Amino acid sequence: MYNMRDTFKTGDCLYSNPLLCKKDIEDFVTEGDCKISFSSEGMLISGRDDWEELKDYAHFVMWCKKDFPDSIAISWEFTPINDTGLCMMFFAASGRHGEDLFDPALPIRSGYYPEYHSGAINALHLSYFRRKWQEEKAFRTCNLRKSHGFHLVAQGADPIPCASDAADSYKLQTIKHKNLVEFSVNDLAVLQWIDNGVDYGNVLKGGKIGIRQMSPMSACYKNLNVHKLEGC
Repeated sequence: MYNMRDTFKTGDCLYSNPLLCKKDIEDFVTEGDCKISFSSEGMLISGRDDWEELKDYAHFVMWCKKDFPDSIAISWEFTPINDTGLCMMFFAASGRHGEDLFDPALPIRSGYYPEYHSGAINALHLSYFRRKWQEEKAFRTCNLRKSHGFHLVAQGADPIPCASDAADSYKLQTIKHKNLVEFSVNDLAVLQWIDNGVDYGNVLKGGKIGIRQMSPMSACYKNLNVHKLEGC
Protein backbone atom coordinates (compact mmCIF):
# COMPACT_ATOMS: atom_id res chain seq x y z
CA MET A 1 0.00 0.00 0.00
CA TYR A 2 1.60 3.25 -1.12
CA ASN A 3 1.04 6.44 0.83
CA MET A 4 -1.23 8.85 -1.05
CA ARG A 5 -0.29 11.55 1.44
CA ASP A 6 3.22 11.55 -0.08
CA THR A 7 1.62 12.44 -3.42
CA PHE A 8 -1.11 14.82 -2.31
CA LYS A 9 -0.61 17.57 0.24
CA THR A 10 -3.41 19.49 1.94
CA GLY A 11 -3.90 22.97 0.54
CA ASP A 12 -6.47 25.68 1.18
CA CYS A 13 -9.03 25.03 3.88
CA LEU A 14 -12.54 24.78 2.40
CA TYR A 15 -14.36 24.17 5.67
CA SER A 16 -13.44 24.15 9.36
CA ASN A 17 -15.75 23.36 12.26
CA PRO A 18 -14.58 22.76 15.86
CA LEU A 19 -17.92 21.11 16.79
CA LEU A 20 -17.80 22.63 20.27
CA CYS A 21 -21.24 24.23 20.62
CA LYS A 22 -24.77 24.16 19.23
CA LYS A 23 -24.06 27.09 16.91
CA ASP A 24 -21.39 24.98 15.18
CA ILE A 25 -24.03 22.62 13.77
CA GLU A 26 -26.35 25.28 12.36
CA ASP A 27 -25.10 24.31 8.91
CA PHE A 28 -25.99 20.62 9.44
CA VAL A 29 -29.20 18.78 8.61
CA THR A 30 -30.09 15.73 10.72
CA GLU A 31 -32.09 12.85 9.25
CA GLY A 32 -33.42 10.60 12.00
CA ASP A 33 -33.36 11.26 15.75
CA CYS A 34 -30.40 11.42 18.10
CA LYS A 35 -29.18 13.15 21.25
CA ILE A 36 -26.46 15.79 20.86
CA SER A 37 -24.54 17.60 23.57
CA PHE A 38 -21.35 19.66 23.66
CA SER A 39 -18.32 20.12 25.89
CA SER A 40 -14.67 21.07 25.55
CA GLU A 41 -14.17 17.52 24.26
CA GLY A 42 -16.37 18.20 21.24
CA MET A 43 -19.79 17.04 20.04
CA LEU A 44 -21.16 13.99 21.85
CA ILE A 45 -23.76 12.06 19.85
CA SER A 46 -25.83 9.30 21.38
CA GLY A 47 -28.39 7.03 19.78
CA ARG A 48 -32.04 6.73 20.69
CA ASP A 49 -33.13 5.10 23.92
CA ASP A 50 -35.81 3.07 22.08
CA TRP A 51 -33.38 1.50 19.63
CA GLU A 52 -34.28 -2.06 20.62
CA GLU A 53 -37.86 -1.42 19.58
CA LEU A 54 -37.06 0.54 16.40
CA LYS A 55 -34.05 -1.59 15.38
CA ASP A 56 -32.70 -0.41 11.99
CA TYR A 57 -35.03 2.60 12.03
CA ALA A 58 -33.30 4.04 15.11
CA HIS A 59 -30.21 5.38 13.32
CA PHE A 60 -29.44 8.81 11.86
CA VAL A 61 -27.29 10.88 9.52
CA MET A 62 -26.01 14.45 9.97
CA TRP A 63 -25.27 16.15 6.63
CA CYS A 64 -23.19 19.27 6.22
CA LYS A 65 -25.14 21.61 3.92
CA LYS A 66 -22.01 22.73 2.06
CA ASP A 67 -21.10 21.27 -1.33
CA PHE A 68 -17.50 20.24 -1.84
CA PRO A 69 -15.50 19.75 -5.03
CA ASP A 70 -13.50 16.68 -5.92
CA SER A 71 -9.88 16.33 -4.72
CA ILE A 72 -10.34 16.95 -1.01
CA ALA A 73 -9.03 15.71 2.32
CA ILE A 74 -11.66 15.29 5.05
CA SER A 75 -10.32 15.06 8.60
CA TRP A 76 -11.96 14.83 12.01
CA GLU A 77 -11.17 13.70 15.55
CA PHE A 78 -13.11 10.77 16.95
CA THR A 79 -13.48 9.20 20.40
CA PRO A 80 -15.66 6.12 20.98
CA ILE A 81 -17.66 6.27 24.21
CA ASN A 82 -19.12 2.79 24.05
CA ASP A 83 -18.71 -0.30 21.88
CA THR A 84 -22.22 -1.02 20.64
CA GLY A 85 -23.02 0.50 17.27
CA LEU A 86 -21.33 1.76 14.13
CA CYS A 87 -19.85 5.05 12.89
CA MET A 88 -19.60 6.12 9.27
CA MET A 89 -18.58 9.04 7.06
CA PHE A 90 -20.45 9.73 3.81
CA PHE A 91 -18.75 11.73 1.06
CA ALA A 92 -19.22 12.57 -2.65
CA ALA A 93 -22.96 12.40 -1.99
CA SER A 94 -25.60 13.74 -4.39
CA GLY A 95 -28.76 12.66 -6.16
CA ARG A 96 -28.42 9.76 -8.59
CA HIS A 97 -29.08 12.10 -11.52
CA GLY A 98 -26.89 14.92 -10.32
CA GLU A 99 -29.49 16.61 -8.10
CA ASP A 100 -28.51 18.42 -4.95
CA LEU A 101 -28.78 16.10 -1.98
CA PHE A 102 -31.59 18.25 -0.55
CA ASP A 103 -33.54 18.64 -3.78
CA PRO A 104 -37.22 18.54 -2.71
CA ALA A 105 -37.93 16.16 -5.58
CA LEU A 106 -35.89 13.45 -3.85
CA PRO A 107 -37.64 11.10 -1.38
CA ILE A 108 -37.49 12.08 2.29
CA ARG A 109 -34.75 10.24 4.21
CA SER A 110 -35.09 9.22 7.86
CA GLY A 111 -31.77 7.58 8.80
CA TYR A 112 -32.81 4.08 7.62
CA TYR A 113 -29.72 2.75 5.83
CA PRO A 114 -31.33 1.35 2.62
CA GLU A 115 -32.51 4.91 1.84
CA TYR A 116 -28.82 5.81 1.47
CA HIS A 117 -27.28 2.80 -0.24
CA SER A 118 -30.19 1.71 -2.45
CA GLY A 119 -32.36 4.82 -2.64
CA ALA A 120 -32.25 7.99 -4.72
CA ILE A 121 -28.67 9.07 -3.97
CA ASN A 122 -25.11 8.17 -4.90
CA ALA A 123 -22.38 8.29 -2.27
CA LEU A 124 -19.22 6.75 -0.93
CA HIS A 125 -19.60 5.56 2.66
CA LEU A 126 -16.81 4.59 4.98
CA SER A 127 -17.71 2.63 8.13
CA TYR A 128 -14.73 2.91 10.46
CA PHE A 129 -15.91 1.83 13.93
CA ARG A 130 -18.02 -1.28 13.48
CA ARG A 131 -19.25 -2.81 16.75
CA LYS A 132 -22.92 -3.38 16.01
CA TRP A 133 -22.85 -7.17 15.71
CA GLN A 134 -20.76 -9.81 17.43
CA GLU A 135 -18.97 -10.82 14.22
CA GLU A 136 -17.80 -7.20 13.82
CA LYS A 137 -16.45 -7.14 17.36
CA ALA A 138 -14.65 -10.46 16.83
CA PHE A 139 -13.00 -9.38 13.55
CA ARG A 140 -12.81 -5.61 13.23
CA THR A 141 -12.54 -3.99 9.80
CA CYS A 142 -13.10 -0.62 8.16
CA ASN A 143 -15.37 -0.94 5.11
CA LEU A 144 -15.70 1.33 2.09
CA ARG A 145 -18.91 1.02 0.08
CA LYS A 146 -20.16 2.73 -3.05
CA SER A 147 -23.78 3.42 -3.86
CA HIS A 148 -26.21 3.41 -5.54
CA GLY A 149 -26.09 -0.25 -4.55
CA PHE A 150 -24.56 -1.91 -1.52
CA HIS A 151 -21.15 -2.42 -3.12
CA LEU A 152 -18.32 -3.31 -0.74
CA VAL A 153 -15.28 -2.03 -2.64
CA ALA A 154 -12.46 -2.03 -0.05
CA GLN A 155 -11.63 -3.26 3.45
CA GLY A 156 -8.85 -2.67 5.93
CA ALA A 157 -8.05 -3.65 9.50
CA ASP A 158 -9.55 -1.33 12.13
CA PRO A 159 -6.80 -0.04 14.48
CA ILE A 160 -9.16 1.84 16.84
CA PRO A 161 -9.43 -0.06 20.15
CA CYS A 162 -12.49 -0.65 22.27
CA ALA A 163 -13.80 2.40 24.11
CA SER A 164 -12.34 1.28 27.45
CA ASP A 165 -8.84 1.30 25.93
CA ALA A 166 -9.23 4.31 23.64
CA ALA A 167 -7.03 7.39 23.83
CA ASP A 168 -8.55 10.86 24.12
CA SER A 169 -9.22 10.97 20.37
CA TYR A 170 -8.09 9.55 17.04
CA LYS A 171 -7.38 11.66 13.98
CA LEU A 172 -9.22 10.24 10.99
CA GLN A 173 -8.68 11.34 7.41
CA THR A 174 -10.29 10.45 4.11
CA ILE A 175 -8.59 11.52 0.89
CA LYS A 176 -10.76 11.60 -2.25
CA HIS A 177 -9.14 12.49 -5.58
CA LYS A 178 -10.92 11.54 -8.80
CA ASN A 179 -11.00 7.73 -8.70
CA LEU A 180 -8.67 7.37 -5.69
CA VAL A 181 -9.77 6.98 -2.05
CA GLU A 182 -7.60 6.53 1.04
CA PHE A 183 -8.60 6.33 4.70
CA SER A 184 -6.12 6.69 7.56
CA VAL A 185 -6.17 6.66 11.36
CA ASN A 186 -3.49 8.70 13.15
CA ASP A 187 -1.60 8.89 9.82
CA LEU A 188 -1.66 5.11 9.40
CA ALA A 189 -3.11 4.19 5.99
CA VAL A 190 -5.90 1.68 6.63
CA LEU A 191 -7.42 1.18 3.18
CA GLN A 192 -7.11 2.40 -0.39
CA TRP A 193 -9.27 1.97 -3.46
CA ILE A 194 -9.04 2.86 -7.14
CA ASP A 195 -12.45 3.08 -8.84
CA ASN A 196 -12.33 1.90 -12.45
CA GLY A 197 -15.61 3.66 -13.18
CA VAL A 198 -17.05 0.51 -14.75
CA ASP A 199 -17.79 -2.19 -12.16
CA TYR A 200 -19.94 0.01 -9.90
CA GLY A 201 -20.94 2.89 -12.15
CA ASN A 202 -19.28 6.18 -12.98
CA VAL A 203 -16.66 7.67 -10.67
CA LEU A 204 -18.32 9.94 -8.09
CA LYS A 205 -16.91 13.43 -7.73
CA GLY A 206 -18.07 16.46 -5.77
CA GLY A 207 -20.97 16.48 -3.33
CA LYS A 208 -21.81 16.59 0.35
CA ILE A 209 -20.34 14.91 3.42
CA GLY A 210 -22.22 13.45 6.37
CA ILE A 211 -21.79 11.65 9.69
CA ARG A 212 -23.80 8.48 10.28
CA GLN A 213 -24.12 6.67 13.58
CA MET A 214 -26.03 3.49 14.47
CA SER A 215 -27.78 3.26 17.84
CA PRO A 216 -27.00 2.70 20.64
CA MET A 217 -23.51 3.97 19.81
CA SER A 218 -22.18 7.03 21.65
CA ALA A 219 -19.17 8.88 20.27
CA CYS A 220 -17.47 12.26 20.40
CA TYR A 221 -16.43 14.30 17.35
CA LYS A 222 -14.44 17.51 16.95
CA ASN A 223 -12.36 19.52 14.49
CA LEU A 224 -14.05 18.56 11.25
CA ASN A 225 -11.98 20.05 8.41
CA VAL A 226 -12.03 19.82 4.63
CA HIS A 227 -8.98 20.91 2.61
CA LYS A 228 -8.20 21.07 -1.06
CA LEU A 229 -5.51 18.70 -2.26
CA GLU A 230 -2.34 20.03 -3.84
CA GLY A 231 -0.17 18.07 -6.26
CA CYS A 232 -3.17 16.74 -8.20
